[in-house]
Amino acid sequence: MQEILAIALRSMQQDAARLDQIGTNIANVSTPGYKRQTLVARADNALAPSFTQAMSGVAATQAEAVATLPAARPFDLVRDMSAGTLRATGRDLDLSLVGPGWFEVQTTEGPAYTRQGDFQLDARGRLVTARGEVVQGQSGDIQLTSGPFSVDATGRVVQDGRAIDRLRVVSFTNADTLQPRGAGLFIAETQGVILGESDVQVRQGFLENANVQHAREMVDLMQTMRHFESVQRAVQGYDDIVGSAIRKLGDA
Repeated sequence: MQEILAIALRSMQQDAARLDQIGTNIANVSTPGYKRQTLVARADNALAPSFTQAMSGVAATQAEAVATLPAARPFDLVRDMSAGTLRATGRDLDLSLVGPGWFEVQTTEGPAYTRQGDFQLDARGRLVTARGEVVQGQSGDIQLTSGPFSVDATGRVVQDGRAIDRLRVVSFTNADTLQPRGAGLFIAETQGVILGESDVQVRQGFLENANVQHAREMVDLMQTMRHFESVQRAVQGYDDIVGSAIRKLGDA
């Protein structure tokens, strides 16, 4: 009995985690550069049998009720690092990348990387993120004045006819190893490669959309809720069977 309920509890906890993950994706569908997160079952899992297997010896009708339920397995939270589509904003401070690469910014804890290019100027005229992390160029902080400026496809920043610097864009062999730090920032555990001019494609006046499809998230939401309800009904059915058996033993 305890094993069956433990398996059911794990399954329901995983559904709750899925709902939280789906809710995060939906909440960030309009966040520039946001990377969709998903729950993926661990390939090396060797834990308890599926809920269906655990219920098989209880009653045929109950086994049928849970026949479609997958095994209760632990999951890892992973992020889809694929690029999102671009949308035009017409704002000079909005920058996006086409293809691979990440903008490097300087934080109090060291360098971090982002695809969220809705930048601004701080009081010192530096190009910064919404939280104030300084966007890095090949020579360090990118320093501008309040006047107009341009960024070409190679990432070169020009103001008043003078080349200020070129954006520092870094690529990683396996972007899945980047660790999220919130606000669209990631830190790297391995050394990245600074992309050369021929490998960089920067678009000024554009932002990268989140790689989240609202319709897909809603389908996942409904499927997860139905699965949760199915497990809940199966547990209730099992509880009814146990209760009935106890009452019969009491009458014997």
